[in-house]
Amino acid sequence: MVEWFVKAVPENATSRRTLLISAGAGVAAVAVIGALWSNATSGSGDVAIQPGADTQINSQSSNTLFVQVVGAVAKPGVYEIPVDSRVMDAVALAGGLSRNADPASLNLARIVQDGEQIIVGAAGDARSHSVSPSLSDKVNINTASVADFDTLPRIGVTLAERIVAYRDAHGPFAGIESLLEVPGIGDLTLAGMRDKITL
Repeated sequence: MVEWFVKAVPENATSRRTLLISAGAGVAAVAVIGALWSNATSGSGDVAIQPGADTQINSQSSNTLFVQVVGAVAKPGVYEIPVDSRVMDAVALAGGLSRNADPASLNLARIVQDGEQIIVGAAGDARSHSVSPSLSDKVNINTASVADFDTLPRIGVTLAERIVAYRDAHGPFAGIESLLEVPGIGDLTLAGMRDKITL
């Protein structure tokens, strides 16, 4: 190996200098290429992914819901409103109550649910008081507020709050019997209010 190296290096000083300069330039070139390659590969993991429009839309849509307002209002239709809005907010978006509206036909203070249809009855209209008064007097367990539940037999404020909290956490009740899944509600409690509640 040593003999090969000695033979490979020219004896002439000028040729030897040229060879050394060429070798140095080659080493420098390899070092520069290596540095560039290292920076390129290490920087590839630093690319920031900007949130797209879909992410923003989903974030916004989770804070709103849609309701349909029909009946004695100025502009019946489907409206998008913030979560936890009340019936009076939806009615306001629909242009407010018309002149012949019956304010007593609905609970304006009730919190609305996504996909709900709000019907504003007209004064003197049989539909505003319903053909079956017993149904209009019943508490809808999927839309009722804490105050609404508090009007039921055997249900106080604490249990009413527990029902609403359970519904918010698990979604609308599938049936009247689903109330038994709420801690604190047993068969006797359900039997006492069964004829006063509906879906």
